[in-house]
Amino acid sequence: MSKKLHVAVAGATGAVGTEMLRCLEQRDFPASEITLLASARSAGKMLPFKDGEIQVQELTPDSFEGVDVALFSAGSGISKEFGEHAVAAGAVVIDNSSAFRMDEGVPLVVPEVNPEDAAKHEGIIANPNCTTIISLVGLNPLHQAFGGVKNIIASSYQAVSGSGAAGMQELEQQVAALVEGSPIEKNVYPHQIAFNVIPHVDVFQDNGYTKEEMKMHFEGRKILHSDTLTASVTCVRVPVYRSHAVAITAEFNDACSVEAAREAIESAPGVQLVDDRLAALYPTPLDSTNGDDCLVGRIREDLVFENGLTFWVVGDQVRKGAALNAVQVAELL
Repeated sequence: MSKKLHVAVAGATGAVGTEMLRCLEQRDFPASEITLLASARSAGKMLPFKDGEIQVQELTPDSFEGVDVALFSAGSGISKEFGEHAVAAGAVVIDNSSAFRMDEGVPLVVPEVNPEDAAKHEGIIANPNCTTIISLVGLNPLHQAFGGVKNIIASSYQAVSGSGAAGMQELEQQVAALVEGSPIEKNVYPHQIAFNVIPHVDVFQDNGYTKEEMKMHFEGRKILHSDTLTASVTCVRVPVYRSHAVAITAEFNDACSVEAAREAIESAPGVQLVDDRLAALYPTPLDSTNGDDCLVGRIREDLVFENGLTFWVVGDQVRKGAALNAVQVAELL
């Protein structure tokens, strides 16, 4: 880069915000200054960065003076309220919420998939949904190799950290209660999550799918620049602390093979092939936790689609599915 950038992180004390700060440090992002922003109750808190600490400031409309890049990780409401102030101050906003994802003029970017779109911004760049990011990082090498993807059928297995700290606490408390023989309390999820799976993530829509399930359909179209792509998705919450997994069946325009798919994934950025069935090697959520790459395995020819493959992809949804993706977008700038 020709200059170092003043970076602000809005929502710095949350799980994604602290992971953003960690990514900035680990990747040695060329920052001249880092400003950490959060609610008034978190103002004054000190967060570690490199060999020192940075004090958290209260997020206000005037927080972005002199900021070049503003990473937002505090939810849609905060992004809508303060994003325009950041842009007006001259910053480029990289937003992790759903506030702007489908807005015309706002690029929706996964750096391994459509990095060129980042340059088309008008002040705001959106991070896709975490499950969309993980799925497309695994799918894109095949999309490129086999003439484009036509249809996707997927089932996600989503960690409780996708519901924030409260989801993780509920799983931990329910496991402890079961061990002790105490009553189970349900606050975050409508059913017990400990030793259970819940086929319900986000709010149900009129078509019977949840909002989370429709995100891959609409976001996938925008990221891959395909108005005809269809995605039928079932999102399931599972009793795993961190990292999402997705089972994907994809139909392509051109003929495909397992061997060619393996070669495409092995040469693609941001993804690793973990696929040796004889040795029982395939990705699990624990394998991807705290990692940058998405892991792909269980690749096989689909038995329904003529030009189809079925595979399994996992990724850390707090890191690659959120914080890391945003920092990588900032690196594109």
